[in-house]
Amino acid sequence: MSSLLSQLSPSITNLIRLDHTHVLTAFHQYEIGSSPRLKKGLTDNVCLAIEIHAQLEEEIFYPAMRTVADNEVLRKSTPEHDEMRGLIARLRNMPVGDPAFDDTFFELMRHVMHHVADEETMLLPAAERLIPDQLCDLGAQMNKRRLELVGPRAPELASSMARSLSTGTLVGIGSAMLAGAYLLTRHRYGDRLAAARNRFARAI
Repeated sequence: MSSLLSQLSPSITNLIRLDHTHVLTAFHQYEIGSSPRLKKGLTDNVCLAIEIHAQLEEEIFYPAMRTVADNEVLRKSTPEHDEMRGLIARLRNMPVGDPAFDDTFFELMRHVMHHVADEETMLLPAAERLIPDQLCDLGAQMNKRRLELVGPRAPELASSMARSLSTGTLVGIGSAMLAGAYLLTRHRYGDRLAAARNRFARAI
C-alpha cells in the first residue's frame, strides 16, 4: 500500500470508534412503539454494520494487535463477535411481530455496549501506545477491505436504509461503511458516544 495513501487515511482506531458511534446512533433510533417496517430497517442496518465491522477487526486489527499484545480483551473479542452473530441470526429468522424480537434486539445491544466499552477503554488505547506508526496504514487497509465487503451486500444495505429512513430517521450506517464518516472530530465523537451511552443506560 502506498505511503501517501497510508498518510492520508484515518487511523484504524478512529475508524473503529466511528463504527461504534454509528451503530449506537442507529440503536437509539429504535423504539418499541415504532412501526414494524422501521424496526426491521433499523435492525437490518445494525446487524449488517456489526457483521462487517466484526470481520474487519478480525481480519486486520486483531492480528496486528496480537503481534504486540496478549490480554484478556483481545482473547475474548472474537468469541464476543460470535455471540453477536448468533443473536443476529436469531433476529433475521424472527418476525418483527414476535414478542421476543424487541428483547433479542436489546440483548444484542447489551453485548455491543459491553464489547465497545472494553475496546475503547483498553484495546484502542493500547494500539495507539504500542503500534502508533502502523495505525494509518491499517486504517487504509480497513477502508479498502470495507468497500470489498460492502459491495456484494449493497442491495441489502440499500433496502434496509430505505426502510429505516422512510419516516425521516437518520441512521448514517451506510456512510460509515463507505468510510466518509471519519471527518467527524474526536471531540464530537466523544460527546455523541457519552450521550448514546446515557440513553442506553436509561433504556435497559
